[in-house]
Amino acid sequence: MEFALDNGNASYQIKAYRKGSIIVNKQTYNCSILIMPELLIAPWEVDSFESLTSKHFEILLPHKPQVVLLGTGETSRFPDVEIFSTLIEHKIGFEVMSTAAACRTYMLLMAEGRHVAATLLC
Repeated sequence: MEFALDNGNASYQIKAYRKGSIIVNKQTYNCSILIMPELLIAPWEVDSFESLTSKHFEILLPHKPQVVLLGTGETSRFPDVEIFSTLIEHKIGFEVMSTAAACRTYMLLMAEGRHVAATLLC
């Protein structure tokens, strides 16, 4: 699935998502990534849904996103709410969805000027 939305203000834009890969700008990633308009961490240290912990979200705290999207792969999988304790403590919103939906939502929120972070499992 390719995305046509373009926001020239962001350094990192998701151009496409296919099962097992995410294209950011012109680079293809076959790993989990963390993306914000001005930050890209690839690979993100999470290699599977089962390995997620609240510590994985601590890296976002200095960047103060308004909302964090968790893309859980091909389908939406909802982790235990304890995983989001770090975000909850800092009053940061979060949403869980499939990775394809998280990619689309990231691009839309970014285009609206929202300070969004997406944590995406391939």
